[in-house]
Amino acid sequence: MIEQAITALKEGRFILLYDFDDREGETDFAIRSDAVTPAHIRQMRKDGGGLICTAVHPEAAQRLGLPFASDVFRACTDVAEKEGDIPYDRMNHSSFSLWVNHRDTFTGITDRDRALTINAVAAQVKKSLNGGGANFHADFRTPGHCALLRAAEGLLTRRRGQTELSVALAEIAGITPAITICEMLDDESGNALSKEDAKAYARRHGLVFVEGEDVLKRWNP
Repeated sequence: MIEQAITALKEGRFILLYDFDDREGETDFAIRSDAVTPAHIRQMRKDGGGLICTAVHPEAAQRLGLPFASDVFRACTDVAEKEGDIPYDRMNHSSFSLWVNHRDTFTGITDRDRALTINAVAAQVKKSLNGGGANFHADFRTPGHCALLRAAEGLLTRRRGQTELSVALAEIAGITPAITICEMLDDESGNALSKEDAKAYARRHGLVFVEGEDVLKRWNP
């Protein structure tokens, strides 16, 4: 399944990415950000229902000046997340960075606006890693409606969340390491969609389902 997932990502198709039974135990939609269309946003918000986020490679995040949100908030409020606050990952802080809208959007929340913003984020990531003249401020404003995630340095050697798994898959696939993800939730229980139901969704829609263990083995054989 891992090779099929890599091929799907290369071709700009959704995959379903499950992390680990002993972590969040969640399945996310995942797609390369430079291929996201308004139809993809619609499918994620209707069939996924979680938060639509874009995971960015740590080197690109550094070059673009994308901070961790917890570092920003710590300077102004005691509510800011502290190390050890996350119940499923006591060793790390969350990967949240900025929430942005592209400067050419209107409200920023529509399917078209979010697709535009996400595509532009991928373009900035590509420019930054290719040594080009990336200028994040020129294209975006914050606060906005597209959540950016900054993958941990070393990727899966340090943290094994959906952020790192998806960016590691992008590295393996040789594509721009900006991947848009969205958790799949269960309409009946209100919890994360079970692994079995996520697999059933994948079968119905012809999508590849891949687990974090498979990504980890392929990334670091």
